[in-house]
Amino acid sequence: MKSMVEMQREVDEYIGQFKTGYFSPLANLARLTEEVGELAREINHTYGEKKKKDSEEANTIKAELGDNLFVLLCLANSMGIDMTESFNETM
Repeated sequence: MKSMVEMQREVDEYIGQFKTGYFSPLANLARLTEEVGELAREINHTYGEKKKKDSEEANTIKAELGDNLFVLLCLANSMGIDMTESFNETM
């Protein structure tokens, strides 16, 4: 299992291969908002009254949580925030 530090490093290495690097914090926040919406949709399909249409993609809550974590780590990395420290301060 990867630590938060390892996850942040892996995201940084992945983003580092692109010339543009990280999006701005505001753009990352917009992306995170989009991903939270996709997570909400999956939770609604799984636990809510609105079931998925046959034509809709077969995403999962697990996959959407992973997408949210990736974008959250991008946001933190772009602002130089250590998520382990952030989590420890919260707890």
